[in-house]
Amino acid sequence: MPDTKAPDSSRRSDRSRRAIYAAALDLVSEQGYARTTVEGIASRAGVGKQTIYRWWPANSKAAVLMEAFLDLAEQANEAAGGTSGSEIPDTGDLAADLKLVLRATVDELDNPVFDRPTRALAAEGMVDPALGAEFTAKLLEPQLQHFVRRIEAAQAAGDIDPGVDPRTAVELLVGPLHHRWLHRTLPLTHAYADTLVDLALRGLSAKR
Repeated sequence: MPDTKAPDSSRRSDRSRRAIYAAALDLVSEQGYARTTVEGIASRAGVGKQTIYRWWPANSKAAVLMEAFLDLAEQANEAAGGTSGSEIPDTGDLAADLKLVLRATVDELDNPVFDRPTRALAAEGMVDPALGAEFTAKLLEPQLQHFVRRIEAAQAAGDIDPGVDPRTAVELLVGPLHHRWLHRTLPLTHAYADTLVDLALRGLSAKR
């Protein structure tokens, strides 16, 4: 007898949602945020634009891209074995812990799949304050807070000067990395990430 079981709508919806994610990231990488439209995303994903408006009713284009980007970051974290975008391990060796995470960050930023949409959204965020604020609040700030908590733990352990502002300490680590990535001044490498950690900790150490 023929199989009369109804199609699994949840699986179909998940396929459509992931097709929308992929289409949004591809289009923003290819033509930038400003030229990416809901209609274009729907066409590339093979869904009706009303599907997008139904699933993301408010500020649809930005909402789709942000959710797609969060999903991309989660996938990158899983591929890195949980060393990117998650809590920084505390093995008791601060330098090793920070180098592990900064190396994973280098790999992420060097990956074209992540690099192109990140640049497009970062560039648009500079001229669109609302998008820039959302990008910072949902993507950048949560990652920075992982570093802040690891620095605070190092201060409690006596490894970092207790008078140092943890957020400033984090910027010493990640600021130069993102500056080199954003402006393409020189290649991003694991060796560079290790050097940043060594130099930053030399200045932040409680045992100078």
